[in-house]
Amino acid sequence: MHKAPVVNPSPVATSPALSITDFLTDGSLAALCAELSQLTGVSVQLRDALGRQVSPGGQGKESWSVSGDAGAEPPPGAHAFPLRVGGERIGAILVGPGGPSLGENPRLSLERAIELLSQASAELCEHELELRHKVKELSALFKLGSMLAHASGMQRVLEVALESALDVLGLDAGSIMLLKEDADGITATNEEDLTVATSRNLSREWLEWPQSLSKGRLFDRLALGGEIVVSEDLPSDPRVQIQERVQIEGLVSAIHAGMIFQSRPLGVMRLYAHDRRSFSESDRRLLGLIANQAAVAIEQTRLLRLHEEEQRIGRQLQLAADVQRRMLPSRVPQIKPLDIAARYIPSFELGGDFYDFIDLNGHLGIVVGDVVGKGIAAALLMSSVRASLRAHAQEVYDLDTVVGKVNQALCRDTLDSEFATLWYGVLNPATLRLTYCNAGHEPPIIVRVPKHRSPSPADIDELSVGGMVVGVDRSQRYQRAVYDLHPGDVFIAYTDGVTDASNFENAKFGKKRLRKTILDVLKAEPDAPAARVLDLIHWEVRRFTGLAPRADDETLVVMRINAGGK
Repeated sequence: MHKAPVVNPSPVATSPALSITDFLTDGSLAALCAELSQLTGVSVQLRDALGRQVSPGGQGKESWSVSGDAGAEPPPGAHAFPLRVGGERIGAILVGPGGPSLGENPRLSLERAIELLSQASAELCEHELELRHKVKELSALFKLGSMLAHASGMQRVLEVALESALDVLGLDAGSIMLLKEDADGITATNEEDLTVATSRNLSREWLEWPQSLSKGRLFDRLALGGEIVVSEDLPSDPRVQIQERVQIEGLVSAIHAGMIFQSRPLGVMRLYAHDRRSFSESDRRLLGLIANQAAVAIEQTRLLRLHEEEQRIGRQLQLAADVQRRMLPSRVPQIKPLDIAARYIPSFELGGDFYDFIDLNGHLGIVVGDVVGKGIAAALLMSSVRASLRAHAQEVYDLDTVVGKVNQALCRDTLDSEFATLWYGVLNPATLRLTYCNAGHEPPIIVRVPKHRSPSPADIDELSVGGMVVGVDRSQRYQRAVYDLHPGDVFIAYTDGVTDASNFENAKFGKKRLRKTILDVLKAEPDAPAARVLDLIHWEVRRFTGLAPRADDETLVVMRINAGGK
């Protein structure tokens, strides 16, 4: 009889990466060695990679224990049979010295040893079966992922997902039913809240049948709740309410899984077999993984579609914003003795603020307006107000009549909730007389800067005469007023985006702070040009709000009357 060589089971100096104890579960191998020892009268020991004895029985969740010193030498005459995995030694089975002899009741000991051997073998088979399931799952997911990566469009994604599920589970027919994108789960008693996204080997009658397969739509509710729903015998399942339709379709077994993305239900994957079929835990887990993968792919496809739509809308918004910017004056008028600066900062790509300068046969028309709202609707309304005012300003002399006609046009063409504030003034550069009409707008500020002292609140006037906003009351009548400017005066028109600018504490910049800012600027720099005044006001607003997001459009028009007609 061939004898195995004596092998020293002691380890090398360094600790091994793997040991037999990494693979033990119920300790049946250690118990088998102990039973063989009792049966033969020869010591049979299971040793780990460090040479320590592994014995049956342990504490806590382990059913085995380790004892002895690492690196212990085997007794003389002992034979060690190494255990290797991937070429690496993980332990050994050590047969001690001496001759075997059958002890008392050897039959019982032999049966016990064979029982333990069968347990150890079953454990190895269980691991092998689990490994096969894992390989199958990974292979299916890899295949599905590869197919989904090359699928173009939502429909192809769903077709690939269904084909993959039927293929890896060996089933005969199926469908993917999707909820409406804005749906939040099952809402109807029949199938009207689901649409057939794709199907395979199912009749049109089955797909269009108004009643659900299960009573009270139990299968769908459980699936969308995260369960894998199984019926191994549909014709006799008491949960099924359309047994006759099931028999006509030739369906016997079913397994359903919900497609859920971040707790949001997207739809249900329904698979069927024409023969009776039992579904293992691995089958259920595999379908759940495929359904989850399909849900991610569906959501990704939807997000890509939304992204493309956003890009398209963004390009349109950019074009519209370019058009809107071209509606604003490209440069300020160069008319002596006026020094003018203007700036418009929208809160979005498109905004509702506007300003304009109109040449009126040597006179200068000045317009500042603000339509209700922001974004596209505000921009369209702004364009309408601007076009209407420009058209009437060229034909009508009286400012109050011009504003009245703009109001009537806006009332005729817009809803009650759509209106605009408007300030319109006409300046005679020769006489410095300013005629104006204020339609519900923030009153422009005029600061009369004294020559020999700093300006004070008493040097501030506001231009508020006019009437209510345009676009609300067709019968509204407006008034006009006259204000005579003087050399050195500073005129500031603005929209409420300036005074309503808020910081992180939700405090508004406000009119009081704006007036103080203007006075502080003119105290520090009495002769500051219009552009400098505008920059310092904007700087103070930014300093107040910090990094808080801009909630509204901001518009400023600053005009200074230079001394000596310069």
